Amino acid sequence: MHYLVGTTSVHTTAAICDYLDDRATSDDTVTVVAVTNDENGTARRDAQEALNVAPIRLATVGTVETELRETDDEPAAVLLEAATAVDADEILISSHGGTGDTSSGLCSTIRDRLVDASLPVIVVPRPEP
Repeated sequence: MHYLVGTTSVHTTAAICDYLDDRATSDDTVTVVAVTNDENGTARRDAQEALNVAPIRLATVGTVETELRETDDEPAAVLLEAATAVDADEILISSHGGTGDTSSGLCSTIRDRLVDASLPVIVVPRPEP
């Protein structure tokens, strides 16, 4: 199985890693993509920190790859492009709130773009920091 993780924060990455703890195995690959606007230094730093968490938290997974994408493009479009490039089986993202209710917690632009994805999109609840 190849999981594509979309993240922008350590909390998001941690929540998705918790979700993968019971699912991903040594035969799987996880590609973690952080999308940030290259003009925002704070967002870039947060995204890089989010990427640093994944290899540590997913040490038992076969392959963990991380990628920082600095772009002004929509994050959903970047995630869909990355999913296609790595031939992902699932896209994992996190809601902004801890309920997992995509109607209120997840950015509507991302939710609306990913609803038409040709592969499963899993929304993992993120605990409040």
